[in-house]
Amino acid sequence: MTQAEFSLRAPRKDDFDQWHILWQGYLEFYRSSLDGAITDNLWRRLLDESEPVEGRVAAAADGSLLGLVHFFPHPHTWYLQPVCYLNDLFVDPGTRGGGIGEALIAAVVDIAKARGWAEVYWQTQSHNTVARGLYDKVTGGADGFITYSIATSG
Repeated sequence: MTQAEFSLRAPRKDDFDQWHILWQGYLEFYRSSLDGAITDNLWRRLLDESEPVEGRVAAAADGSLLGLVHFFPHPHTWYLQPVCYLNDLFVDPGTRGGGIGEALIAAVVDIAKARGWAEVYWQTQSHNTVARGLYDKVTGGADGFITYSIATSG
């Protein structure tokens, strides 16, 4: 798939059904499931311009959604400017390898540059080798950090 065969844009209210399919695919890939209230809240936040969480979707010429990305800025102790966490990235498995993932990352980077954010960063699981190949291509390789987390609520 070439860049001319899809476009990137913010999600719209009428995208919910298609976005939800992609979102569920993302959660399934990570062997996760979320309460419907969390998914509904995320969707509401994506459509609310006053919320810091934003998204972009890749849409084919026929309007079908091919991929999604969610991101948000936050303060950082090492920069005067905010940094951007790219929280979720997913491309429909049937269209992977066509530049959609790279275009979604580039869109977030372009937004970060335009808004003066210091950097864009994200995480993936070590077994996600296909995505890591793309990430190594666009970043020059992992930064060497290992992520640890402790859940503090259900």
